[in-house]
Amino acid sequence: MHTISAKLLVIDDDEKVRASLHACLEEAGFCVLEAATGRRGLELFEREQPDLVICDLNTPELDGRGLIQRIAELDSDVPVIVISAAGVMSDAVEALRLGAADYLVKPLEDTGMLEHSVRRALDRARLRQENRRYRERLESTNRELQASLSLLQEDQNAGRHVQMNMLPVTPWEAGEFHFAHQIIPSLYLSGDFVDYFRVDERRIGFYLADVSGHGASSAFVTVLLKFMTTRLLYESRRYRNRPLPEFHPSDVLSHINRGLINCKLGKHVTMLGGVIDESTGKLTYSVGGHLPLPVFYSDGEAHYLEGRGLPVGLFEQATYEDRELMLPERFSLTLFSDGIFDLLPGETLKDKEAILPQMVCQAGGSLEGLRRVFGLANLGEMPDDIALLVLSRKFA
Repeated sequence: MHTISAKLLVIDDDEKVRASLHACLEEAGFCVLEAATGRRGLELFEREQPDLVICDLNTPELDGRGLIQRIAELDSDVPVIVISAAGVMSDAVEALRLGAADYLVKPLEDTGMLEHSVRRALDRARLRQENRRYRERLESTNRELQASLSLLQEDQNAGRHVQMNMLPVTPWEAGEFHFAHQIIPSLYLSGDFVDYFRVDERRIGFYLADVSGHGASSAFVTVLLKFMTTRLLYESRRYRNRPLPEFHPSDVLSHINRGLINCKLGKHVTMLGGVIDESTGKLTYSVGGHLPLPVFYSDGEAHYLEGRGLPVGLFEQATYEDRELMLPERFSLTLFSDGIFDLLPGETLKDKEAILPQMVCQAGGSLEGLRRVFGLANLGEMPDDIALLVLSRKFA
C-alpha cells in the first residue's frame, strides 16, 4: 500500500477531468497536483518532483509526447501514464514507444482501473530504483574485493585491514533478527570467516566458513569466498523487475565448490550457509562438511541441528542438500568453527561434542555469554582460528 507521501501530477486542459481525477486519486490516498497546460505541468514537475505524472496526450503549449520526452530527460525514474479521448491505436503505440508506463482512454468510467494503473506504475518505478541501488552497491563492493585480492598478496598488514573490513557489522539487526560474531585468529590473518546480509526484502542470508590451513593463504581464500558470494547475490538481482529466483543454500555451496576447484588453490572449506524467510519464519540451511554442527538454543535447552555434506572445494561431483526448520518466537542459533574444540575439556572429539551444547546453555545462548563461558577475552596463543556467529530473535 502507498502512503499519502506518493505525489502525483495530473496535466489536462479539461477542468472537469482534472477535478474528477484529483478526487479519485486523493480518495485513494495520494497527494495530487494539477496543471492545465503542458508547459505549466513541466514547471510543476521541476519544482515539486512528483512520483508519477498523468497527462493528456493533447495538452496545449506542450503536448503529451513532448512531456514524456522532457520528463524522461529530467528524471527517467518517474513513470508517465497517458490518457486521451482519441482512442487511436497509433497514439497509444507512440506514447508507449516514447516510454509511457500505461495508456488509458477517456472517459475513465472505471476509477479502479486508474488506481490499479497508478499503483502498478509506482511499484515498477520503485523496483527499478531499488535494482539500480543494489547494482551500484554490489558493483562498488566487487571493485573493492578485486582490489582486496591484490592487497592480500602484497602485504600482511594491508591483508588484515582488508579482511576485518570485509566482515559484517556486529551486532546487526534485520527486522526481528539479531546477528553478532567474533573471530579470533591463531595468526595475524584468519582462515575463518562469517557473513550475513539481506538477500531481498523478505530473506536474510548468512554463513560461517573455515578454510583449511592458516595464515595468508587461507585468508586469501576468505576474500575469494566473499567475492563469490557477493557476485552470486549480484547475479540473482540483475533482473529485479522479474520475480527473484529462490536463493537455496545448497546451490551456493555448489557454486563455491566449483569455483574453488577451478581456481586450483589447493584449499578447501568447511562451511554452513542458511537463508531465513522473514515472511514465514523458516530457516533453510545446508552443511558442507562442517563441524561442529550449529547449536540451537530455546526454552533453556540446546541441541545440534541435523545435517551432513562433503567439504567444499575437494570433490567435483559433490552435492549438497537443504534442510528446513521453522523458527520459534524466541531462540538463538550458534555457529562455531572447529577451533572451539581446543577450548573444550574431554579426551575425544565425541566427548567435546557432547559438552558444547551444555556450554551454550550456560552462556544463555548469547555471544556475550559465550565470551564469558569460554574466557575468550583472556586467550593466549591458539593452535587454530576460532569463529562464532550467533543469530537470535527476541532474545535478550
